[in-house]
Amino acid sequence: MSDIDAMQGRIMAALDRIGQGLDGLGGAGTAAGSEEIETLRQQIEDEKLANAQLEERVKQLGARAREAEAELERVKAAAQSGAQDAAHASALKKIDGDLQSLRHANQQLRENNAKLREANAQGVAEPHLINKAMMAELDGLRATRAADRAEMDAILGELARIGEGAGSADGTEMEDA
Repeated sequence: MSDIDAMQGRIMAALDRIGQGLDGLGGAGTAAGSEEIETLRQQIEDEKLANAQLEERVKQLGARAREAEAELERVKAAAQSGAQDAAHASALKKIDGDLQSLRHANQQLRENNAKLREANAQGVAEPHLINKAMMAELDGLRATRAADRAEMDAILGELARIGEGAGSADGTEMEDA
């Protein structure tokens, strides 16, 4: 575009010089001078037409450049959204896995506790059932902690994304000011 601006400046300077030359020749009045004046006037008209065409071309190129920039921003936003969707899906899969593990550990705990109650009702204390119950309880606690941690990571990730969005919105406001 700077080339077009430079050419436009040169054309305008040439038109000014031609106009000054015509003003100086206005008093000549000879037939050869009037023919030359008419040629110069025609050249001025041609240059004005060329200048108008160049200006229109510059406007079209500017509009295309703005459209291309807008499309690039849309593509960037879509790519960023896709990456965020993948991160969300991964976090949800991790949370789901941890919840499945928690459900399994709780089911084992229920079964072991039922066996302990039966043994206790019969008056028979079985140490291996107590150990199994304690191990199931520990597994349940670990699974609960892992599920809580996965959920917290997902929440923190979402808060970070929201914070980045707010930070970029503040940055554009600062640039506009």
